Amino acid sequence: MSSGNTDIQFGIVGCGAIASVHAEVLGRLDGGRLASVYSRNSERREAFASDFGAEAFGNYEAFLANRSLDAVVLCTPNGTHLDYGIPAADAGKDLIIEKPLEVTVERGRRLLDHCLQAGVRLTVIYQNRFIPAIQELKQTVDQGLIGDLVMVRGSVKWFRDQDYYQKAPWRGTLDLDGGGALINQAIHTVDLITWLAGPVASVQAFKGTLTHEGMEGEDNLVASMQFENGALGVFEASTSVTPAQNRMIELHGTRGTAVLDGDDLRITTGNGELSPSQEGQERVTDSGNKPKQPGSGGGASPFAGFSGEYHLRQYRHIVEYMQSGHTPMVSGEESLISLAFVEAAYRSSEKGESVFPEKPGKGSSKPNGSVTGNR
Repeated sequence: MSSGNTDIQFGIVGCGAIASVHAEVLGRLDGGRLASVYSRNSERREAFASDFGAEAFGNYEAFLANRSLDAVVLCTPNGTHLDYGIPAADAGKDLIIEKPLEVTVERGRRLLDHCLQAGVRLTVIYQNRFIPAIQELKQTVDQGLIGDLVMVRGSVKWFRDQDYYQKAPWRGTLDLDGGGALINQAIHTVDLITWLAGPVASVQAFKGTLTHEGMEGEDNLVASMQFENGALGVFEASTSVTPAQNRMIELHGTRGTAVLDGDDLRITTGNGELSPSQEGQERVTDSGNKPKQPGSGGGASPFAGFSGEYHLRQYRHIVEYMQSGHTPMVSGEESLISLAFVEAAYRSSEKGESVFPEKPGKGSSKPNGSVTGNR
């Protein structure tokens, strides 16, 4: 692990589409750089290394043996994070994991326990937390400006065509993706909902595969939920909606309402206390000259117009905490909360009854009802 002013040396595992986003961001990052890449596919890793000026490795042990390597970035299918993460932790490398942490709480807990024992840090990429409007929404809730939460709604109604799943056969599988629309596309919004409103105490869900063929996971899921703070909520996840809709988050409190539409935030109260500089009772915030992001759309091409700006903001935070020794904003423990909701929603839809999400206690790796069909 690096400290001081030395550039952090990052190594990427996997050469898929999201790995290119990470590599491009690392090329723009002050205080860190892409040093190496590992992939079992020789053609892809050589092309990737050439494109981004990194050293290519076809042997994972040799990749990890590089003493100048500070952190490993896992851009592999979800269900492989534990398998790649354990040897990286044993080699003393910090871990950056492209969401989600893993496909089950049990596998995620095992990885976190191993990192704790090895003395390395782990963070998960949930770059939407670094969108300015979402950070303002977080402050609004934490400061009690809309009061105690009463109702919560999250909606991710996007579109992915059949080709999207066929081009990457791991997508939509139980072992490698963990499921479908909820764990892949919508988990960013699950993370935001649980970050803003707190953990979910109970969930009742229904799911189906309605518009795609040959898919083990779901392309549509709806859930009702009760939060630990007493608020009630609903959640919608889909890759079947055309035209694709903006991601939506609605928070209704005892003193006001906050609505996030894509990356634009509208806050309304009945007492005008949002800001001393505001004369009215409504404020609208957007991200300024913001790049297009999956939160603002969700068409067949998931990276159309994708700038990586919020990945870059999270990487700046990663460099800061790695150099200072501070705790990352998106810790592994926090990433288990959203994963526990996903797992509970899947179990509920299979059992036809309400399910209490596992409380992923620190240091406990005991399985507790993992998703049927998952490793």
